[in-house]
Amino acid sequence: MGWKEAAEPVLTRMPAVRRPEGHVPFKRKLMWTAGILMLYFFLTNVTLLGLQSGGANDLFGEFRAILAGSQGSVLQVGIGPIVTASIVLQLLGGANLLGLDTDDPRDQVLYQGLQKLLVVLMVILTGLPMVFAGGFLPAQSSLQLGGLALEGTQVQLLMFAQILVGGVLILYMDEVVSKWGVGSGIGLFIIAGVSQRLVTGLVQPAQGGFFFDWYRILTGQVDVGSLVSAAGLQTLLINEGHIIALVTTLLIFGIVVYAESVRVEIPLSHARVKGARGRFPVKLIYASVLPMILVRAVQANVQFMGQILNRQWGGMPTWLGTYSQGQPDGGLFYYLAPIYSPQDWMWWTANVSQNAWQVLIRIGIDVTFMVVGGAIFAIFWVETTDMGPESTAKQIQNSGMQIPGFRQNVGVIEKVMERYIPQVTVIGGALVGLLAVWANMLGTIGNVSGTGLLLAVSITYKLYEEIAEEQLMEMHPMMRQMFGNE
Repeated sequence: MGWKEAAEPVLTRMPAVRRPEGHVPFKRKLMWTAGILMLYFFLTNVTLLGLQSGGANDLFGEFRAILAGSQGSVLQVGIGPIVTASIVLQLLGGANLLGLDTDDPRDQVLYQGLQKLLVVLMVILTGLPMVFAGGFLPAQSSLQLGGLALEGTQVQLLMFAQILVGGVLILYMDEVVSKWGVGSGIGLFIIAGVSQRLVTGLVQPAQGGFFFDWYRILTGQVDVGSLVSAAGLQTLLINEGHIIALVTTLLIFGIVVYAESVRVEIPLSHARVKGARGRFPVKLIYASVLPMILVRAVQANVQFMGQILNRQWGGMPTWLGTYSQGQPDGGLFYYLAPIYSPQDWMWWTANVSQNAWQVLIRIGIDVTFMVVGGAIFAIFWVETTDMGPESTAKQIQNSGMQIPGFRQNVGVIEKVMERYIPQVTVIGGALVGLLAVWANMLGTIGNVSGTGLLLAVSITYKLYEEIAEEQLMEMHPMMRQMFGNE
């Protein structure tokens, strides 16, 4: 008996959100999406019961923009377990170790059940060290819960149970949006988190807010000094002025929107209906920006491992890593840590204690990891989401379309697609990785990570396209049959 037969009784019984029977009206989709978004914001503000106030160290602080969730809340782990489970499944599927055919309905159920099971396992593996490793989520020594008195380990178990429930909730919230709403839950949560930080970075009435800091500059509360001096320029461009951060944010918006519109359009014509023509667009960012979540998730897990080793075995070898205030400042884990802001690499300032050659090595590793990782995960993404040349050729063939001047044959169409899709996939993935590092190095408004900003802009653009498509199908019901949504 194979693994599928052995695991089928468990995987087929995993709870699932029922699919809609037929077309879901656009207004109802918006209602479901808005409802899940409100629930998400509500849960991010529900503090873990039993958490000690103050002193908590956010393991994923620099990755919050892309992993969603909120430190010390029920959604502590965010979408991290979902992303990690997707990486594992992509690697197993890419190596053909699962033996699952996603075109087979039975195997589809097994795949979805396996994904849910892996997500729950990742929530457990992520939540346990956070609660029991000490220092990350410090628990109260005792807790009075009604007539029940909890102490020590019992309080920690209660906190872990809440994290587990939150991880499962965000899994099914994502499924509700994917089946009943607009877009995907993961994309929705990323947009929500990034938008919140962007708006806060612009309008917060405290130091760090763009408009507030410029009010302080214009009223003389901040001494800019001479604009020809290094200190004056740094104050205006990087620190209180945020000019470079603002320009970088606007450039990222413009570049991503432009890149989404750059495409190679392959002409198509219907084999039986004369005059029926169309085009198959191969976008520059063909695999979308979503593979960047997978790349950053790998980096987040590496840093998570370093934090755990530092907490549990503080005397680890210096070549492996040294830490100051919870952040790596030397050794292997320092070089593997991504660049988060301008203060991380400007070695001529007092913010950086490392030598210039150490900073340059860290920058080189980060750029290499993001560019190469972006290209590799883009290839994985295209192959596992049926966007590769073979799958695309089958879809074109099944729709009755053909490429003018070529025989109506799947193999012929696939060869034409192989001229564009693999190359564009690699170039687009590498370009997105380079943009993410560049945005992190120059900084953005609200200290949103470059990857988070790229994801938010790209997902918002695709969400806009999907909303336009939904409105088109609402006005012209016959279009639903063409899109396969009826």
